[in-house]
Amino acid sequence: MQTPPCAPAPRPPTGVMRSRTALCLVLALFAACFFAMTQSSARADDLLLSRGRPVSASSTESAAFPAAAAVDGDASTRWSSAFADPQWLQVDLGSVQQVTRVSLKWEAAYATAYQIQTSTDARTWTTVYSTTTSTGGAQTLNVSGSGRYVRVYGTARATPYGYSLWEFEVYGPGDSTPPTDDFWGSTGDIPAAHNAVEVKILNRTNGKYPDSQVYWSFNGQAHSIAEQPYLDMPANSAGRMYFHLGSPDSPYYDFIEFTVGGNVFNGNTTRVDAFGIKLAMRLHTKDGYDVEVGENRQTFAEDRATTFQRFIDAVPAPFRVLAQTQAPYRIIAPGSDPSFRSGGANADYFTSYARSVGVGAATSDIFGCAASLAGNPDMCAALNRHVATLPSSQQSDPGQFYKAAPANYYAKFWHDNAVNHLAYGFPYDDVAGQSSFISHGSPQWLLVAVGW
Repeated sequence: MQTPPCAPAPRPPTGVMRSRTALCLVLALFAACFFAMTQSSARADDLLLSRGRPVSASSTESAAFPAAAAVDGDASTRWSSAFADPQWLQVDLGSVQQVTRVSLKWEAAYATAYQIQTSTDARTWTTVYSTTTSTGGAQTLNVSGSGRYVRVYGTARATPYGYSLWEFEVYGPGDSTPPTDDFWGSTGDIPAAHNAVEVKILNRTNGKYPDSQVYWSFNGQAHSIAEQPYLDMPANSAGRMYFHLGSPDSPYYDFIEFTVGGNVFNGNTTRVDAFGIKLAMRLHTKDGYDVEVGENRQTFAEDRATTFQRFIDAVPAPFRVLAQTQAPYRIIAPGSDPSFRSGGANADYFTSYARSVGVGAATSDIFGCAASLAGNPDMCAALNRHVATLPSSQQSDPGQFYKAAPANYYAKFWHDNAVNHLAYGFPYDDVAGQSSFISHGSPQWLLVAVGW
C-alpha cells in the first residue's frame, strides 16, 4: 500500500508571529510525515524470505495441490489441505530471521480463523497474529516477530472444503541472527571466490589434533588445513568433500554432500549411513542469508567417547549395538547392522507396525527407505518417526515424532544433538523439512567445522 505524500504545512501570514504551540504542531506534522515515509520505505525494502524455501503442511488434498505451490511465486498454483480442522502450512527460512510482514493470497476455500506463528525449532510456536473474522482474498499483515519457521495455522474454514492458498509470503529485512559465540571464528579473512563458493575448513577438535593432522579431500585434491584451509569450489553436478583426522586415509573420517551450481549451493551434513566425526557447516550468501546445520555446540564440546556413551544411554537396547560393532570409529545406521537385517535378532523390529498400515517392507528397507518404500517418502518417514497410524494432519508435526516404539532411535539421537534439531538420519528425513539440507542462491562462503 502506498502512503499518500504529506502536504507541506501552510505558511503563516506575513507579520503574524507563530505561537510556540503552532510551531510544535508543524514540527510534529513534519516528523509524522517523515516517519510515515521512512516506515513505508522500510517496509517496501523488506526482502521476500519465503520464495522457494522448504515448506511442509499438515496435509494436502492431493498431489495436484502440494505445499510447495504456495511459495513458488506462481499465482496459478496453490496448496490445498484435507477437508478438516485444524490445518497448517509451514515454511523454513533457513535461519532465524526478523519477520515484519506476511502476505496471504487465499483461494475461495479460505480460513475465517487462523494464526500466524513463528518458531526457532518447529516445535514451540509463538503467535504474532490472530483473527477469527477473516474474509479471505488477498491479505497483507504487518507483524513483529522472529523465527526460522513461519506458519499459518487455520482453525476454522469458511467452506466445507479445506484451506487453500495461492501464495504464502513472508517478508523481513533479511538479516539473520548472527552466531553469539566464537565457534565459527573470524570470517573477514575469507578470500573472495573466483569459482562458485569459497570453502574454509575449521579445526574444532578441542586440541585433539593440530591443523597439520586435519585433512580434507575433494576432486583429487587432499590437504591438511595447515597447508591449505581454503578451497575455491567450482560448480559441480554432485559431490562429496571428505574429512580425515590424523592422516589422509585415517579411519576417523566423514563427509558432506553437495550440488553446486554456477550461482547456487545445495548441500547437507548427513548421518544416513553412519556417524564418523562431528561436522557442522555454515553457508553465507551475498544477499545476507546465513544458516548453519550439523552437530550442535554441546556435542562438539564433549569428548568422542562421551558422545558414544550418550548414544548408548539414549537409545533402546536393540540400537546400542550400533555404537559398538565399529567403535571407536563409527556409529552405524540401523539398516546397515546385521541384527536388523534378514535372519538377525531384530529383523522383525518394524514388521507388525508396518503391516498395521498396509506396508510389508523388511525392517532394513524401512530404515533405508528402500525396495517398495523407495518411491514413497511420506510413508517411509512416517514409519521411521512412528507417526504412520496418526491422522495425516499430525504426521508432519515434529512434536509427534519418536514418541513410541518402533521408531528409528538412531535418527532421533542425531536430531536431538543437531543445530535446530535438523539432521539427516535416514534417506527421506527431508520430509516435512526436518533434514540438514540447505539451499540458496548467490553463495559467498561455506565454513565446515570438523570435530572430534
